[in-house]
Amino acid sequence: MQTLIIAIVGFVVIAGVALVIIGMRGTSKKETLEDRLAELGAMERPPTLEELELSVPFSERVIMPILEYAAGLVSRMTPAQTIERTRQKLEIGGLAQRIEPTVFLAARYILGGGLGVVMLLALGRTSISLFQKLLLIPAVTLLGAFLPVMWLGSKIRTRQSNVTRALPDALDLLTICVEAGLGFDAAMARVVAKWDNDLSDSFGKALQEIQLGKLRREALRNMADNLQVPDVSTFVAAVIQAEQLGVSIAKVLRIQSNEMRVRRRLRAEELAQQMSIKIMIPIAFLIFPALFIVLLGPAVITVKHSALMGMF
Repeated sequence: MQTLIIAIVGFVVIAGVALVIIGMRGTSKKETLEDRLAELGAMERPPTLEELELSVPFSERVIMPILEYAAGLVSRMTPAQTIERTRQKLEIGGLAQRIEPTVFLAARYILGGGLGVVMLLALGRTSISLFQKLLLIPAVTLLGAFLPVMWLGSKIRTRQSNVTRALPDALDLLTICVEAGLGFDAAMARVVAKWDNDLSDSFGKALQEIQLGKLRREALRNMADNLQVPDVSTFVAAVIQAEQLGVSIAKVLRIQSNEMRVRRRLRAEELAQQMSIKIMIPIAFLIFPALFIVLLGPAVITVKHSALMGMF
């Protein structure tokens, strides 16, 4: 009976973990009003209310309401500073528009508590000591609470890496546009129109802030703070300093473009130097054992069945 209860609770927790992950991922593509009107125009009859409800994705119908209810409880129990730090991390990871900080914290609490309950039931009547139980249950609970943090950290590192790789090419385009006679804002708009990546999205957000009345240097500083990439911070600081001192933006962009390309080449050389060390792990644990089996296996079998082994 206890095994059945543990299995049921384990299934519920695993399903909850899957629901939280799906809810945190959000929808990959937003459906526009034109798409909805075209879909409704192609139908032979108006859809019923049930059909309209079922047409909404499962994550929006079931998962997100659960997380939003839990987020409401979290917002009343969590300090404002913790929520603000979580919002900043989500902003750096490019997820602030998709995941609310209270929803992210609720996902942490649900995962941690669920895994802790499963471990408590699984170790309820086992033969291990009480001290070991008191060590395992909090450890598993903390692991479940930190799984969303690890996922967010992976998103942040991926986004920062994408921005670092895209920055030299974006600076080249900015330099060409400014030297051709465009203003800096118009050159940023060209970058936004040409590429669809994390850096162009950040440029687009900065342009929107400038169009809403914010100063250019404040918008650029916000962009650098939301990315937390050293190369972007250096570029923003150079542009702001050039604007304040009256230096030509084209010259500054040309210098920054050359510097970023040198940095990218140095990073590539550093990764090439690390490759010889990293490749030793698969060679030692995967390739060498297979070679030893292929080369020494027949010899071992021959020696085993030879008269020499019969003497022993």
